[in-house]
Amino acid sequence: MLNQSVLMGRLTAEPELRTTNTGTSVTSFTIAVDREYQTNGERQTDFFPIVAWRQTAEWICRYFHKGSMIAVIGNLQNRRYEGQDGIMRTVTELVVSHASFCGNKTEGSGTTRYDTKPIDTSNWQPASPDTFSEFIDDDEDYEYEQTVFK
Repeated sequence: MLNQSVLMGRLTAEPELRTTNTGTSVTSFTIAVDREYQTNGERQTDFFPIVAWRQTAEWICRYFHKGSMIAVIGNLQNRRYEGQDGIMRTVTELVVSHASFCGNKTEGSGTTRYDTKPIDTSNWQPASPDTFSEFIDDDEDYEYEQTVFK
């Protein structure tokens, strides 16, 4: 059986690091994911609950903030709990196994979080032909690829 999901979206709130009674780090947050299609010119958005444990939770809380773009890979899990009103509820959430950066959000000032200085090319010189060596292609697969993929 297979239970693997990949989502990419923006955090809807600042992630908060909590610890269990046994000292295990955990964070839960929601990401907003835009749908591929539009209805009436408006883009639809889905909101998915995400849970991360241990070092992954600590890493996410350290480097991601509200509005950050994040990609998460994990398993979908159902969890049941009793609400304060005594009614049993079920929530489906993605439990993260891997998370990664996918970009950055532009700040309100119009600048990005990364330093983007232009490269100085004022003293650039083209390479001399003497610095290049001859490339010998002894790849026998080349002829095969030419005949098969024509």
